Amino acid sequence: MGRTKKKRTWLKVILLLILIGIVGVGAYGYSIYHNLQKTAKSVHAPLDREPVVERPSDLELKKKEPFSVLMLGVDEREGDKGRSDTMIVITVNPEKQSMEMLSIPRDTRVEIVGKGFDDKINHAYAFGGIEMSMNTVEKYLDIPIDYYVKMNMEGFEEIVDAVGGITVNNDLDFSVSATHFPKGEISLNGEEALKYSRMRKEDPRGDFGRQMRQRQVIQGVIKKGANVSTLWKYDDMLKAVGNNVETNISFDEMKSIQKNYSEARKHVEQLQIEGSGAKIDGIWYYIVPEEERTKIQNRLKEHLGL
Repeated sequence: MGRTKKKRTWLKVILLLILIGIVGVGAYGYSIYHNLQKTAKSVHAPLDREPVVERPSDLELKKKEPFSVLMLGVDEREGDKGRSDTMIVITVNPEKQSMEMLSIPRDTRVEIVGKGFDDKINHAYAFGGIEMSMNTVEKYLDIPIDYYVKMNMEGFEEIVDAVGGITVNNDLDFSVSATHFPKGEISLNGEEALKYSRMRKEDPRGDFGRQMRQRQVIQGVIKKGANVSTLWKYDDMLKAVGNNVETNISFDEMKSIQKNYSEARKHVEQLQIEGSGAKIDGIWYYIVPEEERTKIQNRLKEHLGL
């Protein structure tokens, strides 16, 4: 009897420990959820705009329909609205299980929607903020832009550090100040990632090389941020996002994207627009031939299922 009673006592202890563990994980999970919701609310900045390119019907994330995002990397300084020096359009297609990332060179000569004249595409943000940037990109690419994510590039290193650094595959040996970036797979902290993504002068490809590195760094953050192990850093991640990001994606939409589109991030195609530099009225622009623009438009439309 004594032995049976002892066994029951141990069984109760083990069950109690398991229960405490489950409750602990549940409480931790609730804490994460609550803080995620709080951060999502703080960075949510909805737009009330009339789209230039309308969808055939409203986007339904629960039906796993492909969608698009405009990422704007903005250098904001005190007393200056800033310019969107980084413009990346991301299309996400869960059926194809893929994402496409297109960099738009900041000096690309386009029609600025709402101004009625041609100028550098990154001036759209200086003229009319996010709304004018989205409208201008929509018209230029002839696709609906569903969402935007605006990122303060000065605080971008905080985001990279918050996810524990990132890994990129570097195809060019170069140095910036005292920091050396060898060829091959390299790990970067926040400060290094910012230097890596901004380098242009030493790259024979010029701005194309810089755009490629920007896409690599953003892809690295997406990949690392989605890793389960970074949950232990979630406090840092949420603080960094809250300080440096603004978006019109709501918390419910974020949950739908996480639930229905997570496979798409595993295969990323990086795109760039081919063109050439030219001076018009003494100002340097990046000129994209119409056939190249049409080719890119068709590629993105196909990926969005339009």
